[in-house]
Amino acid sequence: MAKAPSPASRLRRLIGYARVSTEDQVTDVQADELRQAGCAVIHHEQGSGATRSRPVLTKLLREIRGGDVLVVVRLDRLARSVSHLLEVIETLEQRSAHFRSLRDPIDTSTPQGMFSLQVLGAVAQLERALIAERTKAGIAAARARGRLPGNPGLRERRPESIRAIAAARDGVYVGDLIASAQSFLPIVQRLRPQHNWDDVVRVLNHKGQSWTVERLRRSVHRLVREGLAEPALVQRAPRRQPEDRLMTLVAGIAIADPHLSLRAIAAQLEAMRERTPRGGWQWAASSVKHLLDRARRLGLTVHEPADG
Repeated sequence: MAKAPSPASRLRRLIGYARVSTEDQVTDVQADELRQAGCAVIHHEQGSGATRSRPVLTKLLREIRGGDVLVVVRLDRLARSVSHLLEVIETLEQRSAHFRSLRDPIDTSTPQGMFSLQVLGAVAQLERALIAERTKAGIAAARARGRLPGNPGLRERRPESIRAIAAARDGVYVGDLIASAQSFLPIVQRLRPQHNWDDVVRVLNHKGQSWTVERLRRSVHRLVREGLAEPALVQRAPRRQPEDRLMTLVAGIAIADPHLSLRAIAAQLEAMRERTPRGGWQWAASSVKHLLDRARRLGLTVHEPADG
């Protein structure tokens, strides 16, 4: 008699991702294979494999839920390199999701698939080492022939070369920003614009990230310009009285992580070296609750944390 599927397995979703490089190509063939594999939802994207700027993939990684499986037909439909593939899979693991490639032996929900992933990691490390060696050898060969390494157009300050390098660097910046957006943008979306940038940075940095107000503002503004974030995120935060700063900070912590208890929020405030309203260093759960109640009375959408 067949064993009934567990509730977790019934909730698992297979989410397809199909990509083509040019507008002349279509994703129909990939979509057919993904449907046959059981994907009820398929995301389509048109974009070169040479760039990490993939708005559809970025949105998908931001919204995927624990237990879901991201499915592609081939590895090259997802990533432009082994390192990029590993970065995407690491993001999925952080969200308790899995990855499967139909034509490759990669399925991170199985031991065999994880072994194949470890092999790919070793290949990526070797690839980086070989690139470094080839770069050093090329520079040495150029110097032996009396040539200076680097771009001659930049050395001669040619405007067209400077513009080309600036555009390339900007493309790399945007690609890296999009690839990392899921690590900070969800928290920014929960806190902005109700909370000022200083409080958002404090919450992010306490979670192990490293931001300055200027860098975070610049990053979010750029995501808005690229159409990957809501314009409301960069609106001016409402002006508050100085005594309201603790209230907004506590509310921001609770909104950023709805699973925190009152005692956990108190511990986080102590770790951030925030003084209590009476000027002390030790926070009580009752003090946190008082500030959250006050935030709710002022219209901030804050959940009711557990007391323990």
